[in-house]
Amino acid sequence: MLHIRNPAEWGVEQVKLAGRALESLGQAAIFGRRNRRVRPAVRRIGPADLAAALARGLDDFSAFRTDVVFLCAVYPVAGLVLARLAFGYALLPLLFPLASGFALIGPAAAVGLNEMSRRREQGGAAGWTAVLGIARAPSFAAIVALGLLLVAIFLLWLLAAAALYDATLGPEPPASLGAFLDAVLTTGPGWVLIAAGIGTGFLYAVLVLCISVVSFPLLLDRDVRLDVAIATSLRAVARNPDTMALWGMIVAAGLVLGSIPLFLGLVVVMPVLGHATWHLYRRTVAAPAEA
Repeated sequence: MLHIRNPAEWGVEQVKLAGRALESLGQAAIFGRRNRRVRPAVRRIGPADLAAALARGLDDFSAFRTDVVFLCAVYPVAGLVLARLAFGYALLPLLFPLASGFALIGPAAAVGLNEMSRRREQGGAAGWTAVLGIARAPSFAAIVALGLLLVAIFLLWLLAAAALYDATLGPEPPASLGAFLDAVLTTGPGWVLIAAGIGTGFLYAVLVLCISVVSFPLLLDRDVRLDVAIATSLRAVARNPDTMALWGMIVAAGLVLGSIPLFLGLVVVMPVLGHATWHLYRRTVAAPAEA
């Protein structure tokens, strides 16, 4: 029988691979030319800006409905595949961490939607083929490096989730779905697993929010280094802590609601949030002429 530690061992290897890939991209993405060190100015925003960004995101979704549904259909499919793996190969304790991991890799997955919104804003062609234009972005190497960083964080979250299960209800996998739910919901160790899992997942989600809330759109829009993009995202959160916390709650609530009906709601939730992220960036980071 497959042991619950196997995903952890696999995760360690994937983290190592992601680290090597990040290192190979470091020269181009982080230690770039001196003129890529300019720090973009960050504005003060409020809940009204979030509402406006979501409204613009919904408008973009309406304009690109066929294209983005085609692109985002992968999310429910991926969710169902994860569920099948969990129920079929003794990975049931990792089903929730896998599903919640959408929030950790979502900013990277939405970069194509950011590009579609960017092109529509400029009046250019913005169908699903516009996603191919990401490769011509001024900071493409940094986009790839940041995406790999989020994947590494996601894998570390899975490692943490597996360790929490081992320390509470494990290390043996549950005999069935019913037995797993009973152990989680009706036993002391199960409640410890819930509390520790939610707390740990929250910390990972906050980390990803802080380093990526405006990073991908900025890298699409300007020729900046990876460290500059992450620093700008951190400054955006530091200047707007309440607003960014509200944005994080909106994203989390949207992903939860989108995941409930067999992940099918993500076909709508992901594109709206992805497009809205671009408009949130526009409201948060000042244009070069304003800096």
